[in-house]
Amino acid sequence: MKKILFDSFINRRVYEVLAMVAVLVLLSYGIDFLFMPAILLLAFLFTCLALDAFLLFRIDDPITGHRKVNERWSNGDKNKVTITLSSRFAFTVQLTIIDEVPDQFQLREFSIKTQLSPDEAREIEYSLRPQQRGIHQFNNINVMVSSPLKLIMRRIVLPAAEVVKVMPSFTLLKKYSLMAMETNLAESGSRKMRKTGHSLEFEQIREYVTGDDVRGINWTATARKGGQLMVNSFVDERSQQVYCIIDKSRVMKMPFEGMTLLDYAINATLVLSQVALIKHDKAGLITFDEKIGDFLLADRKGMQMSLLMDTLYSQKTNFQEADFEQLQVLVRTRITQRSLVILFTNFESMAALERQLPYIRNLAKYHLVLVVFFENTGLAGIVQETAESIEQLYVKAIAEKFIMEKKQMVKELYKYGIISLLTAPKQVTVNTVNKYLELKSRQVI
Repeated sequence: MKKILFDSFINRRVYEVLAMVAVLVLLSYGIDFLFMPAILLLAFLFTCLALDAFLLFRIDDPITGHRKVNERWSNGDKNKVTITLSSRFAFTVQLTIIDEVPDQFQLREFSIKTQLSPDEAREIEYSLRPQQRGIHQFNNINVMVSSPLKLIMRRIVLPAAEVVKVMPSFTLLKKYSLMAMETNLAESGSRKMRKTGHSLEFEQIREYVTGDDVRGINWTATARKGGQLMVNSFVDERSQQVYCIIDKSRVMKMPFEGMTLLDYAINATLVLSQVALIKHDKAGLITFDEKIGDFLLADRKGMQMSLLMDTLYSQKTNFQEADFEQLQVLVRTRITQRSLVILFTNFESMAALERQLPYIRNLAKYHLVLVVFFENTGLAGIVQETAESIEQLYVKAIAEKFIMEKKQMVKELYKYGIISLLTAPKQVTVNTVNKYLELKSRQVI
C-alpha cells in the first residue's frame, strides 16, 4: 500500500471533477436537490479512482526498458539517445518519459510523451548537443503511466545509470576524413586552389588529358610513346610539420552558442590535424595559458591521431592571462625545423594585439605563422539593427568601432608578414582547413 501511495500521482482530470463537486455542494445551499448529484458524482469519482489504481498496480514490472547511448559523444554535435520500452499491460497506456539526462544540459522540464499497445515494444529517439568536454552522467528513466481512464499516473523507475565521455568533435573528423581530397573538400565549403607552379616532388609520368598544364609535357617520354603526349605529374611536398597552438587563457572563455572559443579551437585543431596527416604532413600540438600545457611533437605515426584526441580531450584551464614569452621560448628551442604554426587565440582590442605582437613576430622569423582569431558575431547583429534612440545609436557606434578594430588587426599582422584569419566561431574549422590547403597549394610552407 505504501508503494502505491508513493508511486501514484493524481491527474488534472481528478481536480476538475472535485471542483465540480465543490461547486454543486455550494449551490445546494440554495438549491437543495443539487446535493444528491454532488454526492453521487463524488462516489463515482472514488470508484473510478479505485478501478484505475487496480488496473495500474495489479501487476509488477509492467513496463521494462533500457537506454542505449554511445560511450563517446562528439562535443558541439547532436548525439542520439535511444530508449527502448515494452509493455505487459492488457490495454493501451499513455506514457510520459522523464529521462534523467546529465546535469550539464540543465534541462529542467525534459519529457517525451508516447503510448504503448498491449505487449508492444517501441524505440523512442531524441538527440542532445553537449557543449562541454568531460564526463556526463545519465541516471534513471522515469516512466509515468496512465490507463485509458487517465485519473492516476503510476511512476515506474527504470535503473539506467551510465556514463558517457564527451570528446572533441569527431563527427566533423569523420566528415573531413571522407572529404580529404580537394575535390570533395570543395563540397563542404573548402575551395580548390589553382596551382601557381610545380611542386618539388615528382610523382610519375602519365598520359596527357585535357586540362593538364602543357608546360609539364615530357617530350622524351612522348617520343618513346610514338606521339602519345605524356606529362610529368607532381604532388604536394610531403612530411612538412604543422603545429596547432591553442591559447587557453581568459580571451578564449567567450561563449558562442553555448560553447567557449576554446572548444571551437579544439574541434578545429582535431580536424585540421587529420587533414594534415592525410596530406602526408606531420601534425603536432602545443597548448598554453599562464604556463606551457601540453607539447606533442609533430609526427605521422599511426597512433598520432589517438594521441591528439586524448590530449585535446583532457585540456583544462583556469582561463588566466596567457604568457606568450614562454610560448616563444618553447617554439624556438623545441621546434628546430621550419614549420607551419597555426595559433588559435583571440584579441578584443588593438592594445591586446600590440602586447603580444613582438612575440608573434619573433615566431614568424623562423616559422610560417597563421594567427586564427574570432569575430564577435553578436556585434554584427547590433550593427544591423535600426537605432531608434540616442542610446541605441551610441551602442551601434561602439559595436561598429570594435568590428573595424578587428579588421585593423588583420592589416597590422599583414604589415609584418604574418598571415591571419578572422573567422566566425561556427566557421573556424572549414576556414582553417581552407587556409591550410591554400598555403600548401601556394607552396609557402
